[in-house]
Amino acid sequence: MKGLRFASLLASAVLCVGAAGARAEATEVQTTVPGNDLVFYEIFTGSFSDSDGDGEGDLKGIINRLDYLNDGDPLSQTSLGVDGLWLTPVFLSPSYHKYDVSDYLTVDPAFGTTEDLEALIAGCHARGMRLILDLPINHTGIDHAWFRAFAGAHRAGNAEDPYYDFYVWAENGSVPRDRTFYPLEGTDISYEANFSSSMPELNFDSEAVRSAVLDVARYYLEMGVDGFRFDAAKYIYLNDPAASVSFWEWYTDEIYRIRPDAYLVAEVWDSDAAIQPYDGCVNCFAFSGSQAEGWIAKAAKGGNVDRFTSAVSQRLEEIRSLRPDGQLALFISNHDMDRAAGYLTEASGQIQSAANLYILSPGSPFIYYGEELGLKGSRGGANSDANRRAAMRWGDGDTVLDPSETTYDPANQTKNTALDAVQSQDSLFAYYRKLLAIRRAHPEIARGDYTALEMPDTKAGGFISAWQGRETLVLHNTTKKPVTLDLAGLDLARFTELSAWIGTGEAALEGGVLTLDAHTTALLQPAGQEDLQ
Repeated sequence: MKGLRFASLLASAVLCVGAAGARAEATEVQTTVPGNDLVFYEIFTGSFSDSDGDGEGDLKGIINRLDYLNDGDPLSQTSLGVDGLWLTPVFLSPSYHKYDVSDYLTVDPAFGTTEDLEALIAGCHARGMRLILDLPINHTGIDHAWFRAFAGAHRAGNAEDPYYDFYVWAENGSVPRDRTFYPLEGTDISYEANFSSSMPELNFDSEAVRSAVLDVARYYLEMGVDGFRFDAAKYIYLNDPAASVSFWEWYTDEIYRIRPDAYLVAEVWDSDAAIQPYDGCVNCFAFSGSQAEGWIAKAAKGGNVDRFTSAVSQRLEEIRSLRPDGQLALFISNHDMDRAAGYLTEASGQIQSAANLYILSPGSPFIYYGEELGLKGSRGGANSDANRRAAMRWGDGDTVLDPSETTYDPANQTKNTALDAVQSQDSLFAYYRKLLAIRRAHPEIARGDYTALEMPDTKAGGFISAWQGRETLVLHNTTKKPVTLDLAGLDLARFTELSAWIGTGEAALEGGVLTLDAHTTALLQPAGQEDLQ
């Protein structure tokens, strides 16, 4: 691949501009505090790397791959360079996905031991990385000791039992119609379970339940875990967002009392308007930016970049109106979605443009494991999420296998492997590695005041980011043809130094005119701006 050059590993700001002759309008969003600026890498634990030959990924497998993810040397140019890991649930569970927890305080033996988790935490911290755990507390598995005690209390008719109200229940005949309930055998009640009959929902009106789930968080924070991803956050009180938000306000406040620097992010899979009330207490994934029809993919396919930067700016404004230190969490896909390589191709430059758009943006972007190799997977006619969670392709004899429920045709899977990718300067892995190095060299992108530009005469677009006296202009061309941008005509003449570019082509700045090849992004700065040390 061409266009992977960047000028200084210690350069710092980002901004993007539009077409020649069009004056760029700007909207500024205030800065956030440092901390919410890490690039996370989501690992579906059972599909990543197998250390013991049983075909299932495990914690030791992840430990063995830490140098692939981040070797602790930002100048080595060999590891991917992510700042943190998000692991899908590692707790005891009967399923392959582990979202139906049987015991929160026990690591599932298929993944290893508590000592393995502690070793992984230590390995991450030694490399300057953070580790967050997926914490599904909306529901448990039906074989959790809490649910067995709840069922026993109801079968005995013992309303004084402390577990009698541990889960949401209703008498048969008065079950709410806007939620899903299942009869509890041997009783005249039904329990709420909106995902599956095997995933009963905890009753968060119970102080005992609240205390129990806080104890779970405390246990792992004291172990050294750096935070959590909260699964199914809007289901805490389904169809009662005010009550759900109130719970998360309490829960996140209590977590911050235990660990003030904890990183917390919530899954509120809904519209921006539905997500906004949660912004006041927790970072939330930007679902409107994800998948084939999200802001990122539409712009990466040659759409108007202004629409992407405008969406980012609007979300930042909404977040900061409720919480000044709130931040974005952009991503293309995750373990519940079809993989991006199925609708954004490397050959077209679309996957590269998509990566440029969301990784060179404020906040904490999330890369789904294997995205950097072009790993594929979609539900298809089998309607199986396991198809989206295929085994990582290492190419070095790793014995990790696809989940047993996978029906995705292996003939359609990428032939790329990590072994080949890390040895090639033209691989998608090398592209992501250099993109992350550019972001790391320009901390204003993640932390700075964000000014989205409006450039009506071109599909190119971008933003200015300013932080600690530094400015960077980031300009994206996601179309199939080069664009020429007269910076003076856009009131951007002060950006006279081309500090970096990355894409399938190149960028050139001559006499205040920027030429930007197809599917290429440029970073510019004012002359004489000092690097941040």
